[in-house]
Amino acid sequence: MREQGEPTAVVGIDVSKATLDVHVRPMGMERHVANSEAGCGEVVAALRVVAPTRIIVEATGGYEALVVATLAAAGLPVVVANPRQVRDFARATGQLAKTDAISAAVLAHFGEALQPPVRRIPDATTQELRQWLSRRRQLVEMLTAEQNRARQAVPAVRTTIGQLSKHLQRQLHDVERRLSELIRRSPLWGAQQQLLVSVPGVGPVVSVTLLADLPELGQLDRKRIAALVGVAPFNRDSGTQQGKRAVWGGRAPVRAVLYMATLVATRRNPVIRAFYQRLVGAGKPKKVALTACMRKLLTILNSMIKHKTRWSENILQTA
Repeated sequence: MREQGEPTAVVGIDVSKATLDVHVRPMGMERHVANSEAGCGEVVAALRVVAPTRIIVEATGGYEALVVATLAAAGLPVVVANPRQVRDFARATGQLAKTDAISAAVLAHFGEALQPPVRRIPDATTQELRQWLSRRRQLVEMLTAEQNRARQAVPAVRTTIGQLSKHLQRQLHDVERRLSELIRRSPLWGAQQQLLVSVPGVGPVVSVTLLADLPELGQLDRKRIAALVGVAPFNRDSGTQQGKRAVWGGRAPVRAVLYMATLVATRRNPVIRAFYQRLVGAGKPKKVALTACMRKLLTILNSMIKHKTRWSENILQTA
C-alpha cells in the first residue's frame, strides 16, 4: 500500500522483439529483461511492489502483445499508447536522443504528464478476432493489387495473375468464414452484430470491424466516440483568424469501413440520405457533408449498442 504523501508511480515500458526496458517515474528505477513469458513475469512481480497508477506501453505492431496481456491478466493498469503521440511528446519536451532506456523514460514521462485513460484490454478471443480481421484486410489488399496488375499484363502473365487471384479469393472466403464462427461463438457479439447489421448500409465486415477494433462502442458519449474514431472536427483558429475545421487521427481501420458504410447509407438509409441531401442543398461541399454523415452514423450505432435497440427511422430520438 502507498503511504499518504508518497509520490504516485508511473511506468514506461519500451518494447522490442527481444527485450523490455522498464522505467519507473519519479523514482528512476530501471529494469532490462527479455521479452518472454519469464521476463514479463519479472516485470509483473516488480511492478506489483511499486503499485503504479499507469503503465505505458507503445504499440509496436505486435511485439507488445505478450507484455500487455500479462500485465492486464495481473490486474495492472496498462495503457497502449499511440506511437505518433509519444514521438510528438518527446519532441515537445526536447528529448531528441533515442535509446531503449531513454524511450522507456519518455513513455513514463508521457504517462505522468498526460495521464491517458486506462481502457479495458481485449480478451484473448477479441485479440484473435482482430488478427483474423487484419488478415482479411491484407488479403483484400493483395487481391486488389493483383487485379490492378492484370489490367496491364500480357495474356500469358494475366493467366498466372488469375491463378494467384483465385487462391487469394479462396483464402479470403476461409477467413470470412472463421470471422463468422468467432462471432457466433460469443452470445454478446452475436447480439451486438444483429443490432449493427439492422442499419441500412452496415454489413458484416463493418459490424465485425466495429466489434473488434472499437470495443468502446456504446460505452462513450457521442463526442468522445467521434474523437476516438477520428471523425470529430477540430478547430484551427488563432486570434481573429478562423481556419477550416478538420478531422484527423483516430482509428484508421474503423474510419475506413465507416466511410464505405456511409457511402452506401447516403443512398439506402433514409435518415442518412435525407441528412446528406440537406447538407449538400445548403451548400456544403460533398466531402464535408459525407464526413458529417459518418459522424451521424457512428452516433446512431453508438446509441443502438448503448440502449440495445434495433434500427428504426426514429432512432435519432435516442441517439
